[in-house]
Amino acid sequence: MSPAVRHDWSRDEILALFNLPFNELLFRAASVHRATFDPNEVQISTLLSVKTGGCPEDCGYCPQAQRYHTGVQAEKLMPLDAVLDKARAAKAAGASRFCMGAAWRAPKDRDIDRISEMVREINALGLETCATLGMLTEPQAQALKDAGLAYYNHNLDTAPEFYDTVIRTREYQDRLDTLEKVRKVGMKTCCGGIVGMGETREQRAGMLQVLANLPQHPESVPINQLVQVEGTPLHGTPKLDPLEFVRTIAAARLTMPKSMVRLSAGREDMSDEVQALCFLAGANSIFYGEKLLTTCNPAAERDQALFARLGLRPMPHVAESEHVHVDVTAVNSIENAA
Repeated sequence: MSPAVRHDWSRDEILALFNLPFNELLFRAASVHRATFDPNEVQISTLLSVKTGGCPEDCGYCPQAQRYHTGVQAEKLMPLDAVLDKARAAKAAGASRFCMGAAWRAPKDRDIDRISEMVREINALGLETCATLGMLTEPQAQALKDAGLAYYNHNLDTAPEFYDTVIRTREYQDRLDTLEKVRKVGMKTCCGGIVGMGETREQRAGMLQVLANLPQHPESVPINQLVQVEGTPLHGTPKLDPLEFVRTIAAARLTMPKSMVRLSAGREDMSDEVQALCFLAGANSIFYGEKLLTTCNPAAERDQALFARLGLRPMPHVAESEHVHVDVTAVNSIENAA
């Protein structure tokens, strides 16, 4: 059966998924996942910080905020040739999507012009493109769409009621407004969140509720585990139980059945066994390469060895609608969120 896509999830419904016995939750999520995707394929993406540090925002998890003393220095936007060298290397290493991040609150129009040039050149290499640049105006979103940008990343980070515990320099609605502008011009969205910031299980369910009830589910849903960086306000936060992280992946898969659920930041500190449970629970995308913006990521060799142990293979570079796998003998699949 094809999975039912809903946009009317209640928080209590999602919390009830979190509260299921672990084996039951994973069974349901894995069944839904294989009804929509090939369970042995994982999309490989690479993330490059094209403009690092100096951000005026106060996100409590971010080492790129200029107000925190984390050792991250402000840098200018990378030149085109340097970005293309990284994109070629990513493709040679097996990546099918190349994501660019810039530490801006909101880019200027001249910044959009330069990013657009990068997008066109990277597309010409045969890679899918994604960018995360901060808040956008609608004309800026249109310019990126016209340049060929396939995805725009703008995470919700957490539940609405926990948001101002982590960020005070922008409103939750600001994030929703940027997502609406991106969807309006016809770009796909990459939108997820961060867990392990001190939020409750109910608030994790609340984050997924907002994502799953958007007018259109994000095509990519990155689920990040907080990477604690000394000098940021969230450094020293009690660490999340790894099985609670797996539960979040499973609940995301069950609420957004046709989205790519990306196992994102925090993999460096995860055992192979925890990552294997995440893939079983419905994660089917990872970031590949030694860096995620400014924090460490597992070495390519470690990921290759893990894929070999689990019998996983990289997903071909094709649109989501083309790589959907439907197993009519399996239970429906519901995807991942914020």
